[in-house]
Amino acid sequence: MITEILSTGDEIRSGALVDTNSAYIAEKLEEAGLEVVRHSCVGDDFDSLRDILREIGGRADVAVVTGGLGPTTDDLTSEAAAKAVGANLVLDDAALRSVEDFFKKRNYPKSRSNEKQAMLPEGAECIYNPVGTAPGFILKIDRCLFFFMPGVPFEMRRMLSDSVMPRIESLHGDNKRFSIVKTISTFGLPESVTGERLAGVMEEFPGIKLGLRAKFPEIQVKLYASGRDENALGSMVEKATEWVLQKMGKRVFSVDGSSMKAAVGELLRKKGDTLAVAESCTGGLISHWLTDVSGSSDYFLFSGVTYSDEAKMKVLGVSPDTLAAYGAVHEETAMEMADGARRVSGAAYGLSTSGIAGPTGGTDEKPVGTVCIGLATPEGVRGRRFHFSFGRRAMNKTIFAMTALDMLRRELLGSPEEFEKWKKRKHCTKAKLEALESKGRLEEKEELQTPSDGEARI
Repeated sequence: MITEILSTGDEIRSGALVDTNSAYIAEKLEEAGLEVVRHSCVGDDFDSLRDILREIGGRADVAVVTGGLGPTTDDLTSEAAAKAVGANLVLDDAALRSVEDFFKKRNYPKSRSNEKQAMLPEGAECIYNPVGTAPGFILKIDRCLFFFMPGVPFEMRRMLSDSVMPRIESLHGDNKRFSIVKTISTFGLPESVTGERLAGVMEEFPGIKLGLRAKFPEIQVKLYASGRDENALGSMVEKATEWVLQKMGKRVFSVDGSSMKAAVGELLRKKGDTLAVAESCTGGLISHWLTDVSGSSDYFLFSGVTYSDEAKMKVLGVSPDTLAAYGAVHEETAMEMADGARRVSGAAYGLSTSGIAGPTGGTDEKPVGTVCIGLATPEGVRGRRFHFSFGRRAMNKTIFAMTALDMLRRELLGSPEEFEKWKKRKHCTKAKLEALESKGRLEEKEELQTPSDGEARI
């Protein structure tokens, strides 16, 4: 079936609002085995609306339209649809009940303008709106069956799932095609390199389509497959997923579209471990992400935004000597921050960030985009320095926070190659060296090396 999407409204046409509805609808239609051939947008102009509805009606089989069903004078979609089929607007009983139900359930007063929303083209079928005042409707224009919904995203999504998609899927009949979309989330490689690594998947698995989506700061790998044998499709997608995992390794943090914060939380929960976070340059962003996940109180014990040197010393116990010798943005400082967060909270793991998000504050030695991340574990403490050149402060904070969570995730996974790399260096913190000396274990101390800036430590 030829399928199209039409968005209406001056705010969408002008770019004042980003059209998220079309992307969401297209994704759901693709999952149902329908390929969207065209996205269109038209402003709040009656003649333009009427004309484009007639155009789509003459070339498509199914069309989904959003916007223009409100109670104000610039909401013209119902009237334009009626004109496109040469019909009148009539008061629809089902639409009126939909409007009245909304106000009754919430004890809101209904205005006369809301009754306008119950006026549908004669012959249209009402789509009930359980979460808003604007009912939708279904109308045949020429050869095409149109599904009209309001432009408010949460209303549209509810109506799409409850009413529109079941109806569209029923149009397939015995010729229904199944569609599977697998989302594999990765972090740590740019889109171009990811594409090169995975270029062979379509040759290896004919019938699979590969798509890459840069959803900063992650790269989403999309595997698409469609056909009439659902079981065969599922098997092929799972095999292709395993192939991708082999190529990408530990850079994959999710195979079900879930977030990094959810992946880290699940690992902590499964291991029965807990986490404390000390943030400087990220300003609480890591903690905000982690506590976005329901049930995070099971593993998240402590958060401290220690922005000043004084806070780092008083709250976390960072040594004044360390700050004097290295400054706030240094691996040694980040390590002591992570160790301090772990110590004061009693958590199994401590994670810290200290960096320069910009746009000011950078130097030749530590330019904007520099971040030092500390990770304290039951086995020891290590720190790493990274540099990113995104320029914008918000982007730098986001990539800093994501990198810190990924560093923790890899630790929780017990990556053997990383562990062996760190173990061979036999690096440790100054605090550990002092502890070894106090215990008289001088022979062990002599084996340890002081790493150069930027190296990982264990």
